[in-house]
Amino acid sequence: MVDSLIPVAPALDEPLEILSACHGRVLAQLQTLQRLLAHLPVHGPDAQARQAAGAVLRYFDSAAKHHHEDEEVDLLPALQAAVTPELQTDLADVRERILAEHAHMYGLWDALRPQLEAVRLGQQSSLDERLVSDMDAIYRQHIDYEEERLLPMARQLLDESKLRVLAQAMTGRRSPAGTARVSGEPGG
Repeated sequence: MVDSLIPVAPALDEPLEILSACHGRVLAQLQTLQRLLAHLPVHGPDAQARQAAGAVLRYFDSAAKHHHEDEEVDLLPALQAAVTPELQTDLADVRERILAEHAHMYGLWDALRPQLEAVRLGQQSSLDERLVSDMDAIYRQHIDYEEERLLPMARQLLDESKLRVLAQAMTGRRSPAGTARVSGEPGG
């Protein structure tokens, strides 16, 4: 890999690196959400606040959902198909935790989303601080867990052919044809 001062996005044929890079983008959106939380009481739903709310909405309505679907629909089943007997219990624990945390995140997003939409429309000048804090905490904890447990397990268990299939599914999910394929269900 060539050293560069400019961050380079992972290639489409590097699905595990794409998942990891997505974690960085989630953290950036959480920072935007925190800045928006502090901005609103002082400035109300001004142009900056509306723009920030729109960016967070777009990200969590599309890219974050695609990311979760990458894991739920493709990565976890691929790991299950490739798991060795000695890792079967570990994978079951990882899968259970990831799916439970995803469900919790979806619930928080469903509660926070209408508030962000109202800010985006200039109709609301605050966000529920507890919801923002809870969302920030669960995502940070979840990302740490995936980086420490899920992705290393995937690197251990998935060979080139399985990674290629995973990359194709992830790419398809993000294409217009892939969007139609999933019929409006959450994507990654």
